[in-house]
Amino acid sequence: MGKTLITGATGGLGKAVVEFLSKKLDKSQIAVLVRDGQSEQAGLFKQQGLDLRTGDYDNQDSLVKAFSGIDTLYFISGPDIIARHIQHEKVIQAAKEAGVKHVFYTSTVRKDESLTAPLSIVVSGHLKTELLLKESGLNYTLLRHSLYAEVIPMFIGDKAKVLETKSIYLPVEAGKVAFVPRRDFAQAAAMLLADAKAHENKTYHLLGSEKINFEEVAQLISEVSGEKVSFHSPSVEEFETTLKAVGLPQEIISTLSSFSQGIARGEFDQESLDLETIHGRKTLDLRTFLSRIYS
Repeated sequence: MGKTLITGATGGLGKAVVEFLSKKLDKSQIAVLVRDGQSEQAGLFKQQGLDLRTGDYDNQDSLVKAFSGIDTLYFISGPDIIARHIQHEKVIQAAKEAGVKHVFYTSTVRKDESLTAPLSIVVSGHLKTELLLKESGLNYTLLRHSLYAEVIPMFIGDKAKVLETKSIYLPVEAGKVAFVPRRDFAQAAAMLLADAKAHENKTYHLLGSEKINFEEVAQLISEVSGEKVSFHSPSVEEFETTLKAVGLPQEIISTLSSFSQGIARGEFDQESLDLETIHGRKTLDLRTFLSRIYS
């Protein structure tokens, strides 16, 4: 088996994939991509005996150099939603130029791919990247992720905030989400990467084993915290006006509003056994996940 490179290796998902993959492959077969080769995390990767590569999604030449000698690329989508399409095109072109054979790409599940969908700006970048990969001539594996369970405290607040207000205020209506904890995504990725050839030109829908709405989230937090937490789904207009009045930046308001509307419309209310099949088990239950944050 050739060498596998993990992009975004200093981020939460990338680090976890490296951790799990290191238990399946010899470390000489694993490379990691970082933007700053002098960072503390880069130093830790070196100490672990991993092949450290530096590169930036905005710099195609740096990526060509970083991808040299790589057979399999685990390509984590860029966090800049606006610049994502251009950056991703550079990653794919660099992979072709460097002779990469197989690209695993972290995409997203979705139902509505129209330009009027609440999450159109998010989905469109993934759609374009998937198309570029399919047209590139490279072998690919599309990993369509559901929402990370870690976004729950980002959407509703941390323990201190939720237990102070004793409420969840989000315009998600009764929309359910098949949340997945980050480590379940990472472990599944490592399992697929360790046997990459078996997954060439396949698409996996990675969804959690249980679906939950935010009224149920409030009930679970009430149970694990011992404090009664209520749920209120305001109109989108009321929600945005309220957040603006307390001084939140418009970028954050727009993100919370868009994802809330997507949830309300059932974008993440989907079912797939792909993740359970890969793991051979169910994903971490949401009660356990929430208890680690709110108990």
